[in-house]
Amino acid sequence: MTSPLYEYPACLMTRLGVHVQEQLTDLLAPLGIQPRHFGLLTLLKGHDGLSQHQLADPLAVHRNVMVGLVDDLEARGLVERRRHPTDRRAHAVHLLPAGRELHAEAETLITEFEAKLLGCLSPQEAATFVALQRRVSEHAGLHHDVHPGLRSSRPATQSAVSSV
Repeated sequence: MTSPLYEYPACLMTRLGVHVQEQLTDLLAPLGIQPRHFGLLTLLKGHDGLSQHQLADPLAVHRNVMVGLVDDLEARGLVERRRHPTDRRAHAVHLLPAGRELHAEAETLITEFEAKLLGCLSPQEAATFVALQRRVSEHAGLHHDVHPGLRSSRPATQSAVSSV
């Protein structure tokens, strides 16, 4: 019997969102990162050398949370802070080779998970599903924002539920 709650799109999206958050957290745990760390590594991969402040804005995290995320990754030798070339008060964050390797491993795991998750859809249906999610997210005012779970300041060793 189908729950009457699943007649509501919000309930369906919530259930799927929680499932994906839990799966991603479990999937990345053996790599010693959480989805929020993967988000930061992904941003650095495309925009290496940004300041912590510049990184905080597109990830929609408080600057203090960003310091903790960078501290986590720097302690593992995945990123390093260097003097910012144009702002003496700031440090630029750079992705190190170990960070690129870890990101590639995580990206492979996530890609495989997404293929399995969307496996019941044809490639065209999957593309439409993603496009519709983006459209609804933008309509809701989320505009390329990262999931609110990224704002969490819990340490990487906890099994926190957060998403990319």
